[in-house]
Amino acid sequence: MSSTRSPSRLAIDIGGTFTDVALEHPDGRATTKVLTTPTAPEVGVLSGVRSILKTTGIAASNIDLIIHGTTLATNALIERKGARTALLTTEGFRDVIAMGNESRYDQYDLNITLPEPLVPRNLRLPLAERLDNTGRVLKALDEAEVRVLVRRLRDENVASVAVGFLHSFVNGEHEILVRKILNEELPDIPVSLSSEVSPEMREWERFSTTVANAYVQPMMARYLRQLEVDLHTAGLAAPLFLMMSGGGLTTIDTACRFPIRLVESGPAGGAIFSAHISRECGLDRVLSFDMGGTTAKICLIDDYQPQTARAFEVARIGRFRKGSGLPLRIPVIEMVEIGAGGGSIARVDAMARIEVGPESAGADPGPACYGQGGTKPTVTDANLMLGRYDPTRFAGGKMQLDATAARAALMAEVGASLGLAPEIAALGIIEIVDENMANAARVHAIESGKTYQGRTLIAFGGGGPVHAYRLAEKLGIRRVLVPSGAGVGSAIGFLRAPVGYEVVRSLYQRLSNFDTDAVNVLLASMFDEARAVVDQGRLGAPVAETRIAFMRYVGQGHEIPVLLPTRPLSAADVSKIHAAYEQEYMKYFDRPVPGSDVEVMSFAVVLTTPTPRIATTSPIRDFTDAQSIRSQLVRDTSTGEVAPWAVYDRALMTTGARVSGPAILCEDETSTLVGPGWRASVNNLGYLEIVRETA
Repeated sequence: MSSTRSPSRLAIDIGGTFTDVALEHPDGRATTKVLTTPTAPEVGVLSGVRSILKTTGIAASNIDLIIHGTTLATNALIERKGARTALLTTEGFRDVIAMGNESRYDQYDLNITLPEPLVPRNLRLPLAERLDNTGRVLKALDEAEVRVLVRRLRDENVASVAVGFLHSFVNGEHEILVRKILNEELPDIPVSLSSEVSPEMREWERFSTTVANAYVQPMMARYLRQLEVDLHTAGLAAPLFLMMSGGGLTTIDTACRFPIRLVESGPAGGAIFSAHISRECGLDRVLSFDMGGTTAKICLIDDYQPQTARAFEVARIGRFRKGSGLPLRIPVIEMVEIGAGGGSIARVDAMARIEVGPESAGADPGPACYGQGGTKPTVTDANLMLGRYDPTRFAGGKMQLDATAARAALMAEVGASLGLAPEIAALGIIEIVDENMANAARVHAIESGKTYQGRTLIAFGGGGPVHAYRLAEKLGIRRVLVPSGAGVGSAIGFLRAPVGYEVVRSLYQRLSNFDTDAVNVLLASMFDEARAVVDQGRLGAPVAETRIAFMRYVGQGHEIPVLLPTRPLSAADVSKIHAAYEQEYMKYFDRPVPGSDVEVMSFAVVLTTPTPRIATTSPIRDFTDAQSIRSQLVRDTSTGEVAPWAVYDRALMTTGARVSGPAILCEDETSTLVGPGWRASVNNLGYLEIVRETA
């Protein structure tokens, strides 16, 4: 990296409908959106990259760093379009991924549908090996038995293999031996080991995560390697880093080995973006709202940090129902994601009710108004019919929207069935999608034990600023913030993310008999593993370390994270760790349990480059009324009334510019709606602050 100029960094976010590109360079920042190319995502990426380089006049060779996030792994899991995968597991445990923990997300539904495992039963192949809970070998692995299974894997045209043995999180030698044999016999087939992908106790979650990693690995590794080649061919020789679900960046080699850690990479970028904005504006309680073309993502941010978790579900069958998806044991930014985006398809169900999503028109064929062959009505079509978009200036004028096609789709699929005019059908669709998002946000807050009182909603994504004020009304939020670059917020979030990596290992310990030597050896090895990854991408930046123990009272079902010293532990630390645990426990349950021993289930080591210092906002004292550029008729979704709304060009609004609703603030990548009873102003960072003035 040159020492005579500021670095130029390129971020790329592939969504279901649009691919967003953001470029930060010595003279500022540029952004663009292009349609995603689902059959070959790298084509859309290169189109966006070429466009932004041409716009800025920056040579490809002057890009110092490329950061990428994608929903491809998520989509492959949801749509069941991954590789044909086999699971090799301990004899007697082939049905773990089907049985789960035998819980039911709806215990009163006699016909409940549970998620199907990614590996069918005939490809869940047992091996007669066994370790005890300490990792001691009870029955050695028979290498000949593994080689016999090779023929079965060939005959079944298996493209990827997951290996998950009982207690391998303590001792992975049997899994490693299986991989050695498979690499000899089937060198072109990738192998995922549970002792590497998710080395923690709880077989169902560990096996499920490993299977999911194997399921998406061939597709993701192929795509990432091809993208790397295509970028180099286009003259971009800068290192390529991937956004992980936990909010850190990692190398392409690590991403190809553990693509499951990329499942929520795009949404994680959005949460990082919101956290950065909250820190700039001094907002310690925030609701992050990211609405794109395919999904909407909602995340709670407190004290400038997104909520995080160590477990996640993907491809839920039951709407908003925990336990109805495939469990993944990975570090993740905790959020709720629903099928409510601009491309979400509307229909009328058997009970004559309007439904919206989760199916999406995506980028191909896209909403009917895109004029690419789509015939199903979507949220974008409904917004256009309500007058919220100017059909000649959508996406900065790069796309011309077809209002006639939108009207026809709304009438054919919704209006005709319900006896409604297309405009009223559109109103119903928008109210349903707004209520779906509000309901998801309410459930998320309740599950987190939090409320929305006093929070600020930060809206971004192509659709976020369009729907933000109405969502805020439904949630009782009185303040909305729309940052600059909101239309490509997740991509900008990639530029704010630290290089980091988290390693988690299980080592059962009781505080009454705590083995500090064993724990120190484990933590040191975890540090070395994380450091090896982070050193490849930190580009000389310092590294901050965090050590965590996941602890609980003996016999309880869930653990609480407790910070540990970032140095070797001594016997004197045990009582301090106990006290720290009880202090954390009281935050959740009010009082400790006297006389009960405490157990440590697992440990985590997190290495990350530190968050850079940032400029912060200051109050605006002098306001001026902005001048509108035109007006257009808009149907208000709360009243159904049609009235002229003033339209403003956001690019012409300087610090202190003020607008009273109803109004539309246009920019190339999105539009911000300021509803009746709301007022918007531009703060000293160029962000829109929208405040509700009436009850």
